[in-house]
Amino acid sequence: MTSATVVAPTAGLCTEYPFTLPRGFVDSSGQVHREGVMRLATARDEIAPQSDSRVRANPAYLTVLLLERTVVSLGSLPEVAGYVIEGLFASDLAFLQDLYRRINQEGHTQAEVACPSCGHDFAVDVAGDAPGEA
Repeated sequence: MTSATVVAPTAGLCTEYPFTLPRGFVDSSGQVHREGVMRLATARDEIAPQSDSRVRANPAYLTVLLLERTVVSLGSLPEVAGYVIEGLFASDLAFLQDLYRRINQEGHTQAEVACPSCGHDFAVDVAGDAPGEA
């Protein structure tokens, strides 16, 4: 019989990413929730929704289930359930889809951009507010 070795998580591995939605989720009382946290997806997060009847009926629903599983907080909401993801504005849904792709495929929330005036390349963190935004 062999024994398994328990390995501590790698120091510096970022598994949760704070974000600010462009518009925000508006709850039933009119409160807007913009600040949230998304965690890295696990293999189970990607596999489990495949057997969901809603995904089999409409493959686009996979996005809702993936985000429901990986967005761990949004504003002061007690949970981020499917109805929250379904109730997002299209721009916020697109933002979260891009964030999910970036952190799970690329491992970061930065995008390479170029200044339109001088052409200088630099990185921008797409997960948070830009300075000066309301």
